[in-house]
Amino acid sequence: METLLNDFSPGLFVVSTILLLALIALMIKFAWKPILNSLEERESGINNALEAADNARKEMQNLQSDNEQLVKEAREERDAMLKDAREIKEKMISEAKEEAKGVATTLIENAQASIEQEKQAALAEIKKSVADLSIGIAESVIKRELASKEDQLQLVEGILKDVTLN
Repeated sequence: METLLNDFSPGLFVVSTILLLALIALMIKFAWKPILNSLEERESGINNALEAADNARKEMQNLQSDNEQLVKEAREERDAMLKDAREIKEKMISEAKEEAKGVATTLIENAQASIEQEKQAALAEIKKSVADLSIGIAESVIKRELASKEDQLQLVEGILKDVTLN
């Protein structure tokens, strides 16, 4: 330390101090403001990027909740449509069953009526045939005046052999 004090020169110190102060003044005037401005710009850029990232995150959360809401609404709409389709299907099936029952009942009634008509027609035909047969027998009996019972029996047996029943 003693060598420092021995080599100390006040003129050199003053000149060095003036140069240092001039250098500091030049740095403040020309370099300090641009450095501070660039630091402030970088800081504001970082803050803006952080705000943009935060806004983007919030926007993504909003979009995600909107998407979830849309999916929920779509599922509800799908469920409602499926329910309506099931109801329509069941209604159509029940209507078809009712219509089929009505048609079957009508067909059965028509068939029964037709059977009854044919039965009545057959009975009428049989009655007519029996009446014609009886009239024929009576005519034959009347045409012949039969004297004896034996002739009458032979006549009836002969007529019965001639008549064929259908």
